[in-house]
Amino acid sequence: MKIAVTYENGDVYQHFGHTQQFKLYSVEENKVVSSEIVDTNGQGHGALANFLANYNVDTMICGGIGKGAQVALGQMGIQIFGGVQGSADQAIEKFLEGSLVYNPDVQCNHHEGHDCGEHGCKH
Repeated sequence: MKIAVTYENGDVYQHFGHTQQFKLYSVEENKVVSSEIVDTNGQGHGALANFLANYNVDTMICGGIGKGAQVALGQMGIQIFGGVQGSADQAIEKFLEGSLVYNPDVQCNHHEGHDCGEHGCKH
């Protein structure tokens, strides 16, 4: 299993479409066996679904995420856990324990004039 987390300074970055880095975790037998930080090289929103698919990601943890990105990731078969805050490494630990706090209905609507204040992305 490969899990991607939107990443900034050790924390889960709060806006999927603007993330400049992902931390990728390779998991075997429910344990992290390796991790790496990868730059998105300026790719955003819809292009990030292909970016993650190219890294064989099957699970993605993030803060806020828009409906379009959710659809694109879903079409790639990538499962989404949005509305997550705090340390990226702790989010992975909690995910593997089955205790990750996330919001299955999270949606970032900043393209529609909303400020995303409920998850702090500030866009």
